[in-house]
Amino acid sequence: MSVNQSAPPVPPFEQPQPIYPGYHQSSYGGQPGSTALPTHYGAYNGPVPGYQQTPPQGVSRAPPSSGVPPASTASAPCGQAAYGQFSQGDVQNGPNSTVHLQRLPGSQQFGSPLAPVVSQPALLQPYGPPPTSGQVTAQLAGMQISGAVAPVPPPSGLGYGLSTPLASASGSFPNSGPYGPYPQGQALPLSQAQGPPGVLPPQRSAPPLASNFTSPASGGPRMPSMTGPLLPGQDFGGPPMSQPNHVSSTPSQALTPGTQITGHPGPLPPMHSPQQPGYQLQQNGSFGPARSPQANYGSPYPATPTFGSQPGPPQPLPPKRLDPDAIPSPIQVIEDDRNNRGSEPFVTGIRGQVPPLVTTNFLVKDQGNASPRYIRCTSYNIPCTSDMAKQAQVPLAAVIKPLASLPPEEASPYVVDHGESGPLRCNRCKAYMCPFMQFIEGGRRFQCCFCSCINDVPPQYFQHLDHTGKRVDTYDRPELSMGSYEFLATVDYCKNNKIPSPPAFIFMIDVSYNAIRTGLVKLLCEELKSLLDYLPREGGAEESAIRIGFVTYNKVLHFYNVKSSLAQPQMMVVSDVADMFVPLLDGFLVNINESRAVITSLLDQIPEMFSDTRETETVFAPVIQAGMEALKAAECSGKLFIFHTSLPIAEAPGKLKNRDDRKLINTDKEKTLFQPQTGAYQSLAKECVAQGCCVDLFLFPNQYVDVATLSVVPQLTGGSVYKYACFQVENDQERFLSDLRRDVQKVVGFDAVMRVRTSTGIRAVDFFGAFYMSNTTDVELAGLDGDKTVTVEFKHDDRLNEESGALLQCALLYTSCAGQRRLRIHNLALNCCTQLADLYRNCETDTLINYMAKFAYRGVLNSPVKTVRDTLITQCAQILACYRKNCASPSSAGQLILPECMKLLPVYLNCVLKSDILQPGAEVTTDDRAYVRQLVTSMDVAETNVFFYPRLLPLTKSPIENTTEPPAVRASEERLSNGDIYLLENGLNLFLWVGASVQQGVVQSLFNVSSFSQITSGLSVLPILDNPLSNKVRGLIDSLRAQRSRYMKLIVVKQEDKLEMLFKHFLVEDKSLSGGASYVDFLCHMHKEIRQLLS
Repeated sequence: MSVNQSAPPVPPFEQPQPIYPGYHQSSYGGQPGSTALPTHYGAYNGPVPGYQQTPPQGVSRAPPSSGVPPASTASAPCGQAAYGQFSQGDVQNGPNSTVHLQRLPGSQQFGSPLAPVVSQPALLQPYGPPPTSGQVTAQLAGMQISGAVAPVPPPSGLGYGLSTPLASASGSFPNSGPYGPYPQGQALPLSQAQGPPGVLPPQRSAPPLASNFTSPASGGPRMPSMTGPLLPGQDFGGPPMSQPNHVSSTPSQALTPGTQITGHPGPLPPMHSPQQPGYQLQQNGSFGPARSPQANYGSPYPATPTFGSQPGPPQPLPPKRLDPDAIPSPIQVIEDDRNNRGSEPFVTGIRGQVPPLVTTNFLVKDQGNASPRYIRCTSYNIPCTSDMAKQAQVPLAAVIKPLASLPPEEASPYVVDHGESGPLRCNRCKAYMCPFMQFIEGGRRFQCCFCSCINDVPPQYFQHLDHTGKRVDTYDRPELSMGSYEFLATVDYCKNNKIPSPPAFIFMIDVSYNAIRTGLVKLLCEELKSLLDYLPREGGAEESAIRIGFVTYNKVLHFYNVKSSLAQPQMMVVSDVADMFVPLLDGFLVNINESRAVITSLLDQIPEMFSDTRETETVFAPVIQAGMEALKAAECSGKLFIFHTSLPIAEAPGKLKNRDDRKLINTDKEKTLFQPQTGAYQSLAKECVAQGCCVDLFLFPNQYVDVATLSVVPQLTGGSVYKYACFQVENDQERFLSDLRRDVQKVVGFDAVMRVRTSTGIRAVDFFGAFYMSNTTDVELAGLDGDKTVTVEFKHDDRLNEESGALLQCALLYTSCAGQRRLRIHNLALNCCTQLADLYRNCETDTLINYMAKFAYRGVLNSPVKTVRDTLITQCAQILACYRKNCASPSSAGQLILPECMKLLPVYLNCVLKSDILQPGAEVTTDDRAYVRQLVTSMDVAETNVFFYPRLLPLTKSPIENTTEPPAVRASEERLSNGDIYLLENGLNLFLWVGASVQQGVVQSLFNVSSFSQITSGLSVLPILDNPLSNKVRGLIDSLRAQRSRYMKLIVVKQEDKLEMLFKHFLVEDKSLSGGASYVDFLCHMHKEIRQLLS
């Protein structure tokens, strides 16, 4: 069995798998089809040049109920096309309520009973009266299923084709619709077709390798001639077809725009037995068996099909529109993966398996490769040569989360103790013993799988081999049978060859006027009294080994002696901030249980001591210096928790000035906004790393504080930054305390060094994340927690071998919370390929986007933002153009062909390009951009997935008694209905959007007010009401917060309220106010870029 086919294939585009009985899903794209009016799509990122302002023909709509003009006609900011094509008052999510759209039953078969079902788009009737507003216009962009190598005859009607060819790249759109001429060179995958109520959404069952969107049909070969009238836009000589895919099934020739499947190594996509040579199976037409009406679909077409006979003259056509449901939907891909791969455990025993998506809940069984919770790769099948890698332009990278927390059902890595001899390693490359090492000569020696060096096995480690050449104790030793495990390190692995002391936590509290005035200091001191009982501890330890200390500061620093023998705490002031020292050693760092009374007394006194302060100026660098010196004096590693409120303008090292300047945006100097304004913090960070001093920074700014500079030390020491702008206790208390509790309690490794080793042929060349590097191989982390990732990019330095594959080993040396020195090892084996098709079949788009975002966000430090954006677009176009040129079967240049596992690359990449870092809106502050930039740098794949493409959950569509998470809908204004309530989350923010026409009972149940107008906009807490809806919504909010590493503050947004603009910023499939393209426009732009590369 080929490795690449071992896991179930990623589900095909947008559809259920009819071969699995009982497989049910909601309507197409997770939503009923849309009956929306056509919209005019502007050129990529700009205004629409010269389209005709003619009223749309065809479907008409009733005026919106809310009295607001439809978004398509409302004025938009200059230079932008209208924002959406629905009025706020319309139901924007699906067809007229009289039309029921539902999926084809999964078990339905037609054609050969032995062949897997290949379902087709519903019959499209090209003639007859135009549809009424209650009918659905089935418009599909020409999506194709294509593959990698040799063409094979296509199955009947599989895929998504066009009923109308588009203008070629040099032409303009036909004027039959509401479009005037289109910008030069831009091809849009449009289609038109009409049908009665109950048009089936397109379906398919074969796992396609690519999704194609058809644009101009200028270059494809002609069809066999047939009599019959022309379809709209069809060339003479083509056969009249009953669906929008006009495809010849002659295997030897390339296919016209429409649908094709091409073969690939391994099992071929399923096909129907041919019904008639040369022509596809038709639905309800003259070539195929008639089909009875489907359950829950509208009736069959009222008129008798007239294929093959000449009907009367053609009727007027409905207006054209690119249907968003016909382009790849992230929601559908996520849903398909959950259904296909969520039920089975992911067993890691097979090399090069692509894991389920990060959005799928699945169990992992470690059988020799590290769990995807620890390592995810951009591709699990890497090119054998550097030339092939350069040709494909797919970055080869791994996102590594060495201390990731696991669900309770999965066991933590086993700890292996080899005693004084320490872990067994290769003598040459120093790789650690792992399941891929090869034992030879009866078990007396082993060959290193990374560098091929032959090593002797120490006598105490010797074991005989069985008849397969494996050691007989393989399954008794985690390091021989598991992908992840830990070794206890010997004294040789410790700093200065000394066993480390347990780490310490130092709380450093800003007591300037701003911090006292907002109530922050009182709140913090009150919380710390109870929180200190929850310091992280090892295994079953009764109490934490971590010691704690306290410092307060404004322009000067105050140290506190909280020795257990004292009746009251003692304060010592250091006013010489230029030459920082620690005024006491004994009594500064203490055990919480021994000094509890003194610490409680101190925490009671701090808010009172400074309650009358008028000191507004603060220092910052000396605070970090003091904490680091204290750890150095105590000879231990540890973490500083700094609570800071303002720009440090007091005379001291690290003093900063306000350099915020929005005029620099979109200029060559914009990069300076992301760079630190002084080098002092980099050198301070270097000292901290050497000491194992990690810094977590909690910021409470009311104005600019220069996050770009203040976050340098947390960033380089492996720490975190939390930001609470305009902090108010009543609004932000819950968020701050939740973040603080989690931050104090989470398991951290201190004084860590990580190295990634690879087998011969590739090597690690670049690293992204929150860490410091003093050489080219060692990632140094003063602290590392379970949320942080390190992203590593690999390049070829030699040819790889398809048989032996490629190996990665990540080794992390760290000090645990109990002061134990440990080595955590993660191993992963990847496949290698000589065919580009194998590379494209084994990529993971979510990991690719994680890497590309980090690459871009680092790029803004040194290059203009526009250059960074262009680089991303070019690389994406090169990846897709290489696939088109080398893997897809020949087809018209007017088709956009995407690899199956990369079909979401354009939509996700567009989200990165529209993000606040690369395309800021007017309301985004410089500090916000710097904050998000450093946050994304160490995010894992699940976090970047929801951060760039937020989840939008309808709350009132599913029955109240159903407490499971409702299925998400696409992040677009089109999907909002003004009679519903939606929850949107992106890992940092949580919005509750309330439509203007929500039922009064729903408003009463959730908000305890009698009407929509009485709901407080901007509300951040829902009232606790004892009714099923309130319990359900609050429960859902709690469960979403539990999934994320930071507490998401809730904001209630009313439709047509001023806060709605902020909410719409997260509807990433729409055009953004800052000029970012809509998903549809960006797809067209990508297509144009790919065509330019191919020509």
